[in-house]
Amino acid sequence: MELRQLRYFVTVVEEAGFTRAAERLHLAQPGLSAQIRQLEREVGQPLLDRSGRSVRPTEVGEAVLPYARAALAAVDGVRQTVEEYTGLLRGRVAVGLVPGTLTHAFDMAGQLADFHDAHPRVEVTLTEETSDRMLAALRRGELDLAVIGVAEETPPPGIALHMVIDEPLVAAAAPGHPLLLAYDGADAVPPTALHEHRLISLPHGTGMRGVLERLCAEAGFRPHIAFEAATPDGLARLAARGLGVALLPGLGPRPGLDTVGVAATNARCRVALAWRAEGPVAPAARELLGRLRVGMGG
Repeated sequence: MELRQLRYFVTVVEEAGFTRAAERLHLAQPGLSAQIRQLEREVGQPLLDRSGRSVRPTEVGEAVLPYARAALAAVDGVRQTVEEYTGLLRGRVAVGLVPGTLTHAFDMAGQLADFHDAHPRVEVTLTEETSDRMLAALRRGELDLAVIGVAEETPPPGIALHMVIDEPLVAAAAPGHPLLLAYDGADAVPPTALHEHRLISLPHGTGMRGVLERLCAEAGFRPHIAFEAATPDGLARLAARGLGVALLPGLGPRPGLDTVGVAATNARCRVALAWRAEGPVAPAARELLGRLRVGMGG
């Protein structure tokens, strides 16, 4: 059994097929298939189910997968630790971002550019996903760091948080919307006021969606989600066209929208930098985490 075979196996699982895995590994597909078959002969069990349209791990493959990832991570950690002592930081850092992060005021793109200037031999990969999926990827070790939306200030189990945004949410709609007319002149509306109105929300698995669903549940109703969009800016555009009410961070006026506060202490938009509670293993990830915590105000 060779480390490269384990890397090939993990890549095929992640890509759910040999063709994409071969492209990612810069290998010919027949050669990749041959290496996986050799690995399966050595362990004495099939690790991949090739019977469907996509390749999936077998029951044995699922059991082996965490150990394969751990072995690869250990070898990468050895290499990166040795390189750290040579005075030249190298390696890879995997960062997850909620959609829209790169355009936010804390200038994630600029901070990554500064990190790259200081450590040009470090490869940084960026992935945009929902917060729930990024938390799962952090726990599996597939991500080193992530900027996620959170519904609570308390960190999820096994995760450390550094809060980046903690702003009250506002209900936003086009001028003349019935919700705004019903509470004309009010500073805030109760969550029950959202009942019977079409709502515009981020998808399931996002922090703001979790806050909205919890507010509605505590008010005794299920939200009527008429439209979903991937970013708060997308929600604002849909609301400005009269398609419903959006809950948005209260970060200032938005063109084409009128806003009113939501009278609930937990009606807040929270975005946090997240990492495994024990800290990133790779020196490059630890260095980037330190820089981001300073750059994001802490």
